[in-house]
Amino acid sequence: MERVIFHCDLNSFYASVELLSHPELRHLPVAVCGDPNSRHGIILAKNEPAKVFQVKTAETIWQAKKKCPDLVLLPAHHGVYRDFSRKVNCLYQEYTDLVEPFGIDESWLDVTGTLHLFGGDARALADRLREEVRGHFGLTISVGVSFNKVFAKLGSDYKKPDATTVITRENFPELVWPLPVTDLLYVGRAAAQTFQKFGIRTIGDLAAFDREQLFSLLGKNGVQLHDFASGQDHSPVAPAEQYTPPKSVGNGYTFPQNLQGREEIKAGIAQLSDQVATRLRRHGMKCQGVSLAIRDPDFKDISRQVQLDTPTDLARELTQTAMALADGCWNMSNPVRALTVTAIYLIPAREAGTQLNLFAAEQDQKRRRLEKLEGTLDAIRAKYGPGAIASASTPWNPSQERHAPPPGTAQS
Repeated sequence: MERVIFHCDLNSFYASVELLSHPELRHLPVAVCGDPNSRHGIILAKNEPAKVFQVKTAETIWQAKKKCPDLVLLPAHHGVYRDFSRKVNCLYQEYTDLVEPFGIDESWLDVTGTLHLFGGDARALADRLREEVRGHFGLTISVGVSFNKVFAKLGSDYKKPDATTVITRENFPELVWPLPVTDLLYVGRAAAQTFQKFGIRTIGDLAAFDREQLFSLLGKNGVQLHDFASGQDHSPVAPAEQYTPPKSVGNGYTFPQNLQGREEIKAGIAQLSDQVATRLRRHGMKCQGVSLAIRDPDFKDISRQVQLDTPTDLARELTQTAMALADGCWNMSNPVRALTVTAIYLIPAREAGTQLNLFAAEQDQKRRRLEKLEGTLDAIRAKYGPGAIASASTPWNPSQERHAPPPGTAQS
C-alpha cells in the first residue's frame, strides 16, 4: 500500500502566537526577537508583512531594522510556544497515532492506516486539519502530502501560508526537481558547496548525478541525499510520544560582555560543558566527540571538532577537550562574543565500554569518582533547581567578574 504522509508546518509560529495577544498589529510588519539589551538581539520569527521587507530569521535586529525601519519588535515567550505545540500535536493525534514532531512547529503524520476513517481523500483531510487548527487555536498551518517524509516536508514549504500541496509519484519530477538543492532536507552548507563544484544546483541535478560518485564525495550521506532526491525515502513516522534519542547535545551562550583572555574563555567553556554533560546523563548517553564554535564581536564564527578515545558524559573531560580545541584555533588575546559546546557521535551510556589497560587502574578509579561526583550534582540540582550548585571554576557569566566591585564594596 502506498504510504500517505503529511508534514504540517505552523506558519510564522512564534509571531503568530504573539499576534493572538496583539490582533491590532496583524497588518504591520512584526518580528519576535531576543532581548537586545542582553545582546540576544536576533530575529526569531517574523510575520508575512515583515517577510515582504526580506526580514530573515537569525539576522540581527539592526539588520532587520535597516530593511524595515517600522518593524514592530515583540519579546519571545517560549513556554507559551511549547504549550501551543503540545496542544496542536494532541489535535493531530485525533487523526493518527503516528505523529512525529520535527522541532516545535512542525510534525509528520502517517495517515495511511486511518485515512479511510476520514473519507479516504488525502487532500481533503489536509484541508480539514488546516481548518481545525485555525478554528481551535487561531493559527494556520501549511500541509505537504506525499508518499514519503522528505517530499511531504518539501510540500509544506512549497506554498505558504495556509496551503495544501500534494506531491505524488507522478508529479514530483515536475514539482520537486526544479527546486534548489538547498531546499532538500539535510542538505547543509558543506554539502551544497560540494554539489556546486560539480554543477548540482537543483534537486533534479542531484537525482541525475551518479550515485557511486556521490558516495566517493560525501560517503553514506551523499547516497542518502541522492535517494531523497529520487523519491526513495522510506523512513517511518515515529509513534506519538515515542522517545527518540538525540543525535547531539549542545549548549550555546552569547555573553553580556565579550570574554577577554584564556581564563574567561575557559570559564565560559566550563559552564557550557557542565550543562551539556548534565543533559547527556539525563538522556543516558555518552559522546564520542566534541564540537566547539566561537563567535567574535563581528559575528564571524569558527568551529572545530574532535573524536574522543573514550566516550564520556563528564563535564571535566568535555571542558578539557573543548579547551584543547580553543587553544588550537583561537588567539586568546581576541575577544569572544559567544561560545557553543556540542557533544557529538552519541551512543547509549550502557554501550560505552572503556578500553582495558592493565596500567590504568588508578585512572579508572579517578573516572569512577568523577562519575559519582557529577551524579551527586545531578541529584542536588534535580531537588533544588539547576542553579543550586556549580563548580567554583565555572561562573555563569565569567566576563562579569572583571566588572564586579571588589569585596566589601557597597552596590546600589
